[in-house]
This record gives sequence, C-alpha cells and structure tokens, in this order.
Amino acid sequence: MRAETQSHIEKIRKSLTLLGQRLGLDTAQHRLEEFNARVEDPDLWNDPARAQKLMRDRQALVDMLGTHDAIRRGLEDNVELIELGEAEDDAEVVAEAEAALATLVTDAAKRELEALLDGEADGNDAFLEINAGAGGTEACDWAQMLSRMYVRWAEGHGYEVDQQDMSPGTEAGIKSVVFQIKGPNAYGWLKSESGVHRLVRISPFGKGTRETSFASVWVYPVVDDNIEIEVNPSEIRIDTYRSSGAGGQHVNTTDSAVRITHLATGIVVTSSEKSQHQNRDIAMKALKSKLYQMELEKRTASIQEAHDNKGDAGWGNQIRSYVLQPYQMVKDLRTGFETSDTGGVLDGDLDGLMASVLAMDLSGKSRAEAQATD
Repeated sequence: MRAETQSHIEKIRKSLTLLGQRLGLDTAQHRLEEFNARVEDPDLWNDPARAQKLMRDRQALVDMLGTHDAIRRGLEDNVELIELGEAEDDAEVVAEAEAALATLVTDAAKRELEALLDGEADGNDAFLEINAGAGGTEACDWAQMLSRMYVRWAEGHGYEVDQQDMSPGTEAGIKSVVFQIKGPNAYGWLKSESGVHRLVRISPFGKGTRETSFASVWVYPVVDDNIEIEVNPSEIRIDTYRSSGAGGQHVNTTDSAVRITHLATGIVVTSSEKSQHQNRDIAMKALKSKLYQMELEKRTASIQEAHDNKGDAGWGNQIRSYVLQPYQMVKDLRTGFETSDTGGVLDGDLDGLMASVLAMDLSGKSRAEAQATD
C-alpha cells in the first residue's frame, strides 16, 4: 500500500476517534432511545418550542451517528478494495479506492471540525447582520452581494433563512440586513464571519474605474431556553414605526415594526414582520443574543480581540479581501487561506474559508501568529 494512501487511512482513523469521543459513542444509542421515547409522548407538542428543540437535538444525534457510520464503512470498504486489488494485481480497482479515500479524508476532516463545535452556543441558530460601510452606493451593492452569498451558503447546508429586517440603499443594494439562520451548528460555523469584508472590482455603475468597497458582518447566537439572559425593563426603550419591505414603493407599509434600544449598552435591534407582537418577540430575542455575545466576548480573549478590532467598516479592519480586478482572489487575512474561485465563494462556497478559521482557533494560534506565517 502506498505511503500516501496509508497516511489518508491514519487521518481518517484519527477523525473517527475524535468523532466517537465527541459523540459519546458508548452511550449514543441509549440516548437516541431516550429521545425516541420522549418523541412518542402525546403531551410533547403542548409546548411547541420545547418540542422543536427536542426534535432538533434528536436529529443532530441521528446525523452524527450516520456521519460516523458512513465514514467508518467508507474506510473499511475502500481498504478492503485496495487489498483485494493488490492481491489480484488490479490497478484500476486500487486507483478507484485510493481516490475514494482521498475524498473521504477531506470529508472526515470537515466532520471533525464540526464535532469540535462544542462551545456553549455553537449548536444554536444565529443572527447574521450585514451593514454597508465605506464606499457609498458601491458599498450598498457589496452588502447585497454578501447577503446573497450567505443565503446561498445557508440554503446549501439545509439551513432555514428568515429575513428579520432590511434597509434598502438609496440608489442600489442595501444599507443593512439582518437574517436569522436556523439549523444545527449555525452559529458555530458563522461566528468565523464576524468582521469587515473588503471588495475590489471594476465599478458596475458606469464609472469604469476600479473601486474598493467595505461591508461589516456580525454574527450573534440565538439565545435559547438553556441560556438565561436577564433584561431589566427599565433599561430598554421600545418604539414602533412605519416600515416597508424590500419590494419598493408599491409594498404595503404598516406601523408594526419594532425597535428596541438597550439604554445601558446602546444596542439597537429591530424587526419588521407583519405582526407587532411577533416583532417584539423577535427583537427581544435579538437583544438577548447580542447581550449574550458581549458576555462571550468578555470570557474569551480571542473573541474579545476580534470585537475590539472590528472598528469601522473600512481600511485596516478587514478580515477578508475579495479581489475581482485585476486578478481573482479571495483571501482570509487571519489565516492566509486563499482561493482563486471568486465566483464559487460569492455563490456560497465558504466552507474552506470558515474551516481555516475554526482550525486556527482550535490550534490556539492568535491572529497575529497566523498573519506572521502568511
């Protein structure tokens, strides 16, 4: 067996070991049986929120068990095929099995990263906020491009995307937008995207010049019932206002939009669904999520550093550059990870970029150390 193939096998086994540890493989089947018993409780759906969380937790366990089993079977089957092909001197069978292992080692490494998303809120849904920065209309267009990019990424991973609030640009694009991304580990993956994103391209607005635009992205975990956040009613101001959707002047407007201002921190959250009661609930959840994120930042030095360095959406504060002219390159400035597939990235292919940041965080590298090795 070739040394490269043997290396792939060892890496896959290492990933399987870690997955098994994170999954708690010895007790996983018992936990699944407990979930199944609770799902059959006829009173379960008397509390829809609790029921939905239970179903999601159960599905997450089922998915992890399925992932572990699929990787294990893929490893065993392809090792067996290689041994069989070598015994029968069938180079074609060996080559196919080696190629399958090369693909499997990449998938196993990705699943290994996902298994390490075990922070207090990593498994939660996420609020994703995008704001146009320096660059005027160009920046508003860039914010809309980022909006599309993240929606495509989320949908590609089977996540549900709800738009909570949106402010259109004066001439084109959007000034800001807030999404709620719902699905397993949504926050764990998306938290790596917080910061300023810089675009370099030829202006599409008739200038014909190369322009640089900025937009900020900030991600907060949706606080669920397992995380208690106290909000003093005397420390918030709730306003209602007239709002419209993204459809322009012909969209119906209502007085249902809600804005909550947290007086102690200056945090402002909004929601503009049709129901004022629903908006109040969504906005309060968003406020609690931001307050919780602030607490996480206090606990974790690396997150605090990222928050301190966020600054304005402009020069010197960016975490990632997207260059479309004079060459094609997307580069994460924290890890040095880069790709020339700009079209793929802007179409939602973000896994490599996200994984590079997760791997850096897990290795204990600081941002400065990562940049120093670039």
